[in-house]
Amino acid sequence: MRLASVVPLIPAELVAALDHSCGIRTDTDLLFFGSSLDIIKRLPLGTVTLSDLQKFTELVAEQASVPGYRGDEILAGTARTYEKHPQVSCGVKKLDELVGAFGGSRVFEISGAKGSGKTALALQVVIQHLLCDADSCALWIDTSGDFSAEKTAQLVRHFDVSDKVLERLQVSLGFNTEAVHDVLEALRISLSSSRTVGPTVQWIVLDSITPLLLPSLSAVSSQGHAMMTTFMRQLRELARVFGITIMVINGTSAAAPFNQSSAFASTIRKPALGPSFTFMTDCTLWLSKMKDIPDPEGPFSVHVAEVFRSRVTRSKTWCTFQIRYGVLSSTSDL
Repeated sequence: MRLASVVPLIPAELVAALDHSCGIRTDTDLLFFGSSLDIIKRLPLGTVTLSDLQKFTELVAEQASVPGYRGDEILAGTARTYEKHPQVSCGVKKLDELVGAFGGSRVFEISGAKGSGKTALALQVVIQHLLCDADSCALWIDTSGDFSAEKTAQLVRHFDVSDKVLERLQVSLGFNTEAVHDVLEALRISLSSSRTVGPTVQWIVLDSITPLLLPSLSAVSSQGHAMMTTFMRQLRELARVFGITIMVINGTSAAAPFNQSSAFASTIRKPALGPSFTFMTDCTLWLSKMKDIPDPEGPFSVHVAEVFRSRVTRSKTWCTFQIRYGVLSSTSDL
């Protein structure tokens, strides 16, 4: 910040003297030049008193500083924001409590190995949302071509509702960041238009984000990390401005000797895309499959959901759930 921009908080004559006699032109120059006594020794006699120079330096520091906020005030504000947006249940009460319910202007990361239930969880939450709010629709961005319309229809029939719910589920293909960016930009323009009629997108699922960003990440270049940061900021801005809930599904990478973010020493995998990615979302939910269990009513699998990091709930908390025929439900402690 140039000192000339804070005139008349500090006199223009002093700004000119600081520039001419000391080479001080910006707030950084003034604050890190040295003591006020060092500065006043270089100024022409009578330019300013020592006490006034100290006062002007404090004013510049105040103008250049970011205002502080108390943590409890931020938490209370976040809670009020979530209250404005409907919360959605995934069908497993303990899992809802684990993340503070699904919904709000938040970005969720769902991570885990293949078969851990990531897509099943995201799909069930989206269907539950569409059932609860007839004036909304959801956008599913498929980056691998694996989206199954048949499994989605089966899930809808499980809840004993009409397949017309699926008319409000939009599916887009995006095999690279440019294609996904175009989809999101088109959505932003649509939501910004005053002529938009009918159900609006209030939920976005990106399945999965890993193949979009992982190829560009490198240990010898920061370009890939910059791309990832820019992309995630775009998602967060969509969520904040339009009240959209976003779920990004992420793959895994090796964690040696084990993942320290987990409550279990047996967790030897971690979310992909590096350690900084988890701080670009509001909640990192880790899913893992425990075992398959045969049953006369149909085989099912038992899974563990664990919070690695969250802005509103505790980390290293977990619960179990089961999946039968692609449907998540509660399970007793095993």
